[in-house]
Amino acid sequence: MSAQQATKAIRTLDRLYEFDREPVSRERLLGPGYFAGSFAGEHVAATEFVIGVLFVNWGASVRDIFLGLAIGNLLAVLTWALICAPIAVQTRLTLYWYLRRIGGPFMTVIYNVLNAVLFCILAGCMITVSASAVRIPFNIPAQVDWYPTDLRFVLVVLGVGAVVVTLAILGFKRLASFATVCAPWVFLMFIAGALVMLPRLTEAAGLTAIGSWSDFWHVGREVVWTGQVPGGGAPMGFWKVTAFAWICNLAMHGGLSDMALFRYARHARYGYFSAFGMYLGHYLAWICAGMMGVGAALLLNVPLAELDAGEVAFQALGWAGALAVVIAGWTTSNPTLYRAGLALQAVTPNWSRARVTLIAGVITTIIACFPFVFTRLLDFVGLYGLLLVPAGAIVVTEHWIFPRIGLTRYWASSKGLLMNRAALIAWFTAIAFALLLERTGTLHLFFLFLPVYLFTSLLYTGLASIEGAREPAGESSEDGEEPVRHPDPISQVEQAEGGSPSSERRNRMAWLPGMIAAAALSACFVMPLMVCLAGPDNHTGNLTLLRQWLILPSLIYFVAGTLFSVRMRRTRIEPQE
Repeated sequence: MSAQQATKAIRTLDRLYEFDREPVSRERLLGPGYFAGSFAGEHVAATEFVIGVLFVNWGASVRDIFLGLAIGNLLAVLTWALICAPIAVQTRLTLYWYLRRIGGPFMTVIYNVLNAVLFCILAGCMITVSASAVRIPFNIPAQVDWYPTDLRFVLVVLGVGAVVVTLAILGFKRLASFATVCAPWVFLMFIAGALVMLPRLTEAAGLTAIGSWSDFWHVGREVVWTGQVPGGGAPMGFWKVTAFAWICNLAMHGGLSDMALFRYARHARYGYFSAFGMYLGHYLAWICAGMMGVGAALLLNVPLAELDAGEVAFQALGWAGALAVVIAGWTTSNPTLYRAGLALQAVTPNWSRARVTLIAGVITTIIACFPFVFTRLLDFVGLYGLLLVPAGAIVVTEHWIFPRIGLTRYWASSKGLLMNRAALIAWFTAIAFALLLERTGTLHLFFLFLPVYLFTSLLYTGLASIEGAREPAGESSEDGEEPVRHPDPISQVEQAEGGSPSSERRNRMAWLPGMIAAAALSACFVMPLMVCLAGPDNHTGNLTLLRQWLILPSLIYFVAGTLFSVRMRRTRIEPQE
């Protein structure tokens, strides 16, 4: 291929991406509150209902859960803070564009296609979880096998999928705003579910009340996280729990996908704000979901493995619980599907985002009809990270290690290569190496992160040295054009902020629905707390009343909270008069 043909091919591929092509400018950087809120909202999702219960079914002990999750989530936070955030702050680029500089445009296309497929499966899982709550009014049995056993459930999934896909196409920005209203309520529902089930768990442990931490630990050890797999089998164990908590978001931190988020950070230390997501969502929410699941199984006198997320939440919180499952799945499946559409644009020239998202949505909805997407969720999460993390290892190696050992950064771009063969070979060989270790029983899927990361780094270093990374950089690593500049929606909002008298009046008026929303949210906490404090005596009656009435303050919160959010947003973007 001639240099002119290569340049033309690169420019054609570049036009397919919708990501920013240039570093984020200083005036567009964001403060710590944005990152704390982003992580807290994103990591309290529908999948937390499933994962918390799976820990119980897989025989984790109370020590495994409280200590293993604490350590594993700390390792995840450190990976964000010490690897992902520093590279993002130093480059101010998304992973997609930085990977293009390192691996070439063809490798970025391959990465995007794989990313899109995995996003579709993940979004399908969230749709399935939402459908597990929607099925309840129709008396459809819980679907806990690999395939659907009731045609009506398939119809429910198709209906939920149609709504999710339509909203992802038409209303993503509004949904993102609505998700910020949903996040505190959904998180509170996890806490509420654990509180209302605590008296039943206490009774099952042979206690009349919990008066100390040792009492709570006794309940957890004897009833919830017993360290035994229902029906027999090897328990999950401390190290697997720790490793899973670390790799649960491996593609985001070790795989560097969250460079897209942290490129807006003023300081690399903002990576530590990932703790809000890890310890509110992947620690506290998982613990609460496990307590909810066991409590629901005790109430119904059935094995926990026969219950899905919708049934668990409904038994704990009534229609408010079912609504929590639907909303948690809805608010997380929409942005996931949206990202899948963006990724697929890399191989769909001249197609609109709406058209691509529709196709991704059809694929996602078909996947969601098969419950295996959440019955094997822990394995999928491990595989998801494993397939994408070698790309992160290649970026980390070229960004930090190459300059220290005398190799040239961006050597492939300097040579005008469409594809960095060394990077692609290292990536696919690393995946084959990982599958070999896992299939032969040498290492469990959850423990493959570190050896695969090291293997990829060493292999890529050796192959890059052979391919030309030892040669000094040429002239420009790009094709001579100025990077395509896209408008930044965040900066547009910031530039539009005004302080006119009209906006000040709206600001004062907005506080009324805000106070109503706060009062309703407080009621959503006080009501479950009263059921918990009443103890095992008359627990069934208290729980029945809660199921009936908790939906009322919940609905009030959503109406008032949405109105408050809309008014505050209009106040912030009101132009000067």
